[in-house]
Amino acid sequence: MDSIPTLKDLQLAQATIADKIHHTPLIQNQSLNTRTGHSVFLKCEHFQKTGSFKVRGALNSIMNLDEASRAKGVVTVSAGNHAQALAWAAKQLNISTTVVMNAKASLTKAKATEAYGGKVILHGTASEAFQLALEIAKEEGMTFVHPFDDPYVIAGQGTVGLEIFNDLQNIESLIVPIGGGGLISGLSLVKRYLRPEVKVYGVEPVGAAAMHTSLLEGRATQLDSTSTIADGLAAPMAGNLTFQIVQKYVDEIIVVSDNQITEAMSFLLSRTKFLVEPAGCAAIAALFSGKVMNNNGGHSVAILSGGNIGLEDLRNYPLPS
Repeated sequence: MDSIPTLKDLQLAQATIADKIHHTPLIQNQSLNTRTGHSVFLKCEHFQKTGSFKVRGALNSIMNLDEASRAKGVVTVSAGNHAQALAWAAKQLNISTTVVMNAKASLTKAKATEAYGGKVILHGTASEAFQLALEIAKEEGMTFVHPFDDPYVIAGQGTVGLEIFNDLQNIESLIVPIGGGGLISGLSLVKRYLRPEVKVYGVEPVGAAAMHTSLLEGRATQLDSTSTIADGLAAPMAGNLTFQIVQKYVDEIIVVSDNQITEAMSFLLSRTKFLVEPAGCAAIAALFSGKVMNNNGGHSVAILSGGNIGLEDLRNYPLPS
């Protein structure tokens, strides 16, 4: 696959990975519906294997490698969720995995990656970690599995959308967190092919709004730095492929603050009893902002993209009382 995934590519990805992952539930919460004035369904990807949606794209990518590439191993860069996902997925196929994470990455996620069998290297900033991963791939002959800007990864993430549209009718909007754009690209392609009337809202933290900045500039851009509690959304750039897809098929990007994210995190913990990491709470923060407009009485689906947070991490988040 060389470019934007087709519907057939998305369906093939689903067939490829379905028996290895969870078909995650759609759950409603009355307190959330009352607070937002919407009929909201939560797509619970924090219940997914390795604690996030990332395993979908990682599995689809490495299952499409030939035997020679598998034998040489895979390498990637990640803030943590893609790292865990790739390490777990590669272990299922006896493929060695190296992951480069920035020096300030979550130790909870780094330890989990090692527990899944991955070799973890902590190095520099997000951009410097990215560069080191590419150098390792070249020097060692390993396959670089991009965390978001890869057609197989995008197709794998798109299986979230295939599940949603199979399980629920009368959907008016999807609200999707954006890091590098793999998840929202896959979801917006499914919407394009199956239900073009559905609105897709992307959500980024103000301190890492690479996709929003790219849309304003009309090209995929790289940020000089990022600063947000939502480490899973702190990709320093938009992907070239993901930017093309988002530019065409995403209706709006909502930028939220870290305070709005922690408010959403606190709400989910107290009202749904879900412990969701900050990146996974971004869609709820967008709903609370009042910027998601449902005018036809349809459902909103908010993607809870991940739940990889340790109890020690909670001390770092100023959750509202």
